[in-house]
Amino acid sequence: MIFHKRYLSILSIGFSGNAHIRFFIICICMVFPLSFLFTGCSTPPKKLMIEDIQRGFYPESIIDTKYQDPISFEMLIDRLSDIQLIYVGERHTDQNHHDLQLKVIKSLYELHPDLQVGMEMFANTYQHILEQWSDGQLDESEFLMKTHWYANWRYPFELYRDILLFIRENNISLVGLNIPFHIPSKIATGGINNLLEHDRKFLPETINTDIEAHRQYVKRIWQKHNLRGRDNFENFYEAQCVWEDTMAEVVAAYSGEKPMVILAGNGHIIYKFGIPVRAFQKNPVTFKTIYPVAAGNSVKLDYADYIWVTHETRKFHRMPPNHP
Repeated sequence: MIFHKRYLSILSIGFSGNAHIRFFIICICMVFPLSFLFTGCSTPPKKLMIEDIQRGFYPESIIDTKYQDPISFEMLIDRLSDIQLIYVGERHTDQNHHDLQLKVIKSLYELHPDLQVGMEMFANTYQHILEQWSDGQLDESEFLMKTHWYANWRYPFELYRDILLFIRENNISLVGLNIPFHIPSKIATGGINNLLEHDRKFLPETINTDIEAHRQYVKRIWQKHNLRGRDNFENFYEAQCVWEDTMAEVVAAYSGEKPMVILAGNGHIIYKFGIPVRAFQKNPVTFKTIYPVAAGNSVKLDYADYIWVTHETRKFHRMPPNHP
């Protein structure tokens, strides 16, 4: 702690004076550091920085990247009201992101009682189980067992509980988007050509590995990790594209008459070249993307149509081991 020279001079005079003055100064010395701890150490809230425009935004801001300005939640819902596909990203372990996903679902459900919700968290092979959940035929423990939640997705169920309960309580159609979870990791380590025949039947009809911006994005991620058995980038990229195109294929199949909210990791919606563009190529209906991100980070305008700034993670859950 740095003391002003005048403060130090007062101390020296006080300690050379009588006992009453010394007592008074000792009290000041004890109180001042405490007040400093409670007031002087407080830090201003963090902002999210948008690099393109060098502007910072506080938590709870929703930025329309087309106009580069924040909008209210009510304005967001109004702008999404006639959109067929609404992609809402997430950092899987961030409860704040799941809370805003539910908020979007609830508001759009009020406008569209026929709303569908597609989730990356379930393979499409579990669709009949998801329909039982939506119809209210399963309780939570049955649902966890029948979907093999902790063998497949493995993140704590409480992160998604409120979303799934709202879906069941309102009989909302729940759609599994993913490929069976054991397949991407097999492709990442051995390539598509080495898949067994009974695994190949789950592959999407088309696998697009020609989106160069997506390839470079995935390559940057791959270069940051040293994963045993995944040192062949082409195999790793094939796995990523199979993942994206499978989910895009399911989204496209359910697109059309009923609007859908799609819940998927931010990496699948960033720049739109993961699921959104691929689904559009298969079935060209209107879509928008929402990218949630915590304050303290930096992003670019072209990440998504809307960037939603959240508070820093309330509760952190570790990533499950061996997640594909």
